[in-house]
Amino acid sequence: MVEPSIYAPEDGSPVTIADVRRAARRISPYVHRTPVITSGTIDRLTGTSVAFKCENLQKVGAFKARGALNAVLGMADTTAARGVVTHSSGNHGQALAYAAAIRGVRCWVVMPDHAPQVKVDAVRGYGAEVVFCAHAERDQVASAVATETGAAFVHPFDDPMVIAGQGTAALEFLEQVPTLDVLITPIGGGGLLSGTTVAAATISPTTTVIGAEPERVDDAARSLATGVRQPAVPRPDTLADGLLTGIGTLPFEILTAAGTEIITVDEDTIRAAATLHLERMKLVVEPSGATGLAAVMTAGERLRGASVGVLISGGNTDLSWYRPG
Repeated sequence: MVEPSIYAPEDGSPVTIADVRRAARRISPYVHRTPVITSGTIDRLTGTSVAFKCENLQKVGAFKARGALNAVLGMADTTAARGVVTHSSGNHGQALAYAAAIRGVRCWVVMPDHAPQVKVDAVRGYGAEVVFCAHAERDQVASAVATETGAAFVHPFDDPMVIAGQGTAALEFLEQVPTLDVLITPIGGGGLLSGTTVAAATISPTTTVIGAEPERVDDAARSLATGVRQPAVPRPDTLADGLLTGIGTLPFEILTAAGTEIITVDEDTIRAAATLHLERMKLVVEPSGATGLAAVMTAGERLRGASVGVLISGGNTDLSWYRPG
């Protein structure tokens, strides 16, 4: 069995449990308290007792609604009035557009030119303006849009308000299933995993928090293993299009203090996990969201017999990865 985290949010963290609880109160009128479900088939296949929190059923189809809402609803009126801008492969963009619509302000989303059309359409559907660019140019283009429009930049994960909002998913999860030995979330930039770490450290300090990351985008695993923040993987190629970005500065700080571990998963296991969600659980889960189950499948004997919570991060997918039969 893995050892519990030693992280304590009072130790100078940029995000505390008080921030997470404050975020939960702020966003509660605008988010779902998503369900937790189980699968006997998956329990038998993995030798574990797995509970899945279905943030794929959240507003905008992903946990990202939580962080974006906390950031936008927490802005001063004068700041919000200028509008908001971000860069995103899709889910954070949808979430920010949703939050901006609630606040009644304009929103610009810089998206990679290879973003799935289903995510582009959804961002536009919430009323945002989309600006396309090469994946490697997203920071510069978003900065240019912010300069041109005067809009406030809301980072997808390197923002304390966003991290606190993401932590509300784990806050709910640990209220719904208070006896978890392990809690696994996907990691791209690290907002969800770091928010989860902050919440679990106080709510359930004996629960071990683990990140799930594609092998092809493994900068977070290498960063936390070496204690040195590694550069993002250039030209990443993975089914998990929501996890393409490198780990952020604030998440790296929080997760390093926690001694958080990452399990890396290969593409075949990501596809198999997403297929299990679809065929056996009747859940549409995007490959990024399926990395949590993929981590359980990869861990094998290490988690056998444990009570494991997996946070399904999102369900926005065009199913191009699916190969029935």
